[in-house]
Amino acid sequence: MTTDTMTPLDGLVYRLVVAVDVEGYSKLDALDQSLVQSRLGEVMDLAAHHAGLDRSHWYRQLRGDGELAVLPADADTAWVIAHFTDALAAALAELRRAGTPLRMRVAMHCGTLTAGRFGLVGDAPIVTSRLLDAKVVRRELALADGDLVLIISERLFDDVVRTRFHDLDPNRFRATRFRVKGISYAGYLCPGPARRG
Repeated sequence: MTTDTMTPLDGLVYRLVVAVDVEGYSKLDALDQSLVQSRLGEVMDLAAHHAGLDRSHWYRQLRGDGELAVLPADADTAWVIAHFTDALAAALAELRRAGTPLRMRVAMHCGTLTAGRFGLVGDAPIVTSRLLDAKVVRRELALADGDLVLIISERLFDDVVRTRFHDLDPNRFRATRFRVKGISYAGYLCPGPARRG
């Protein structure tokens, strides 16, 4: 059963949505799935802490092998893209050094949403989920040297990454386009951290 950690959403809001998903989860047995869930929770908490983010203020919809999170209204989107992604990559590298690797896809988008009876509803969670689950993102992670691939929406790239705030590097991103259920989506892929370094 999926459990939600919910910070209340009051009506229709415009927020940053972050989704993560672990590679190869469905191929694992129940014990290993449980261990992966524990490692994923630890990685997310550690990365948020190192990025100066408080996950207790996130609206989180847990999905077994991942999470769909809505960040607070005062979240600095450029900071999250730059520093949270960087911290996630560092935490995953540490797991690999410890012999317990975890590979993940991360998707981000800003848009409208609200809380529905069975979870989040609106443009933002749908677009974020479509980006996360795109075949091109799965393929990028399968071919990546590192353990993390980030995809952000075209809107986030244009509005946030191009500003280069917090050392964001637009040159680390590659445009991609795909169709799901007859709808075209555009995003920008980044293997690993999104900052200059």
